[in-house]
This record gives sequence, C-alpha cells and structure tokens, in this order.
Amino acid sequence: MSAPFYDYVRGRTDQVPPGYSDNGMRAYRHLVYLGASQMVEAHFPELREQLGEDAWRDLMAAFVRDSRWSSPYYGDMKDAFLEFIQRESTRED
Repeated sequence: MSAPFYDYVRGRTDQVPPGYSDNGMRAYRHLVYLGASQMVEAHFPELREQLGEDAWRDLMAAFVRDSRWSSPYYGDMKDAFLEFIQRESTRED
C-alpha cells in the first residue's frame, strides 16, 4: 500500500488515491477511525465520558491523523495513544 493510501485513511488528506473508489476509501477511513476509537476506549473508558462526544471525536481524529502509530495491530494502540497524549500535552506547554 502506498503513502497516499495511508494518508487518506488516516485523514491527512482528502485526496482519494488513484485507482481507489471514493466510497471504498471513505468506508476504510471510517473503519480505521472506529477501530482506533474502540481500542482506545477499551483501555480508557472514563476518558470518553469525561470529554463528551464532540471532544472525543476530535481527539480520536487527531490521534489517527497525527500519531506515530504504525503497527498493523490494534492491540499496540494503547502505547501509541499514551505517547501521542504525552507529546501533545508537552506541545501545549
């Protein structure tokens, strides 16, 4: 798979890569977001409740788009999320 494919499904670009359908790519992007959201929530269930739905969606979109998560395994996401939160919190300081 190519960088344009990954950039699209992670929300880094809205340009559908050549050779892929708009509907298929939107579905795949949604599945990646949904998988990330479910895995993070499984480890941090109270976080979603504390943030509220709008802030949760924004956080998950930023995580999928901007994190360094590169493992093909959703199980590795907890560590990537913690690193993302730590990096983002120090960026604001």
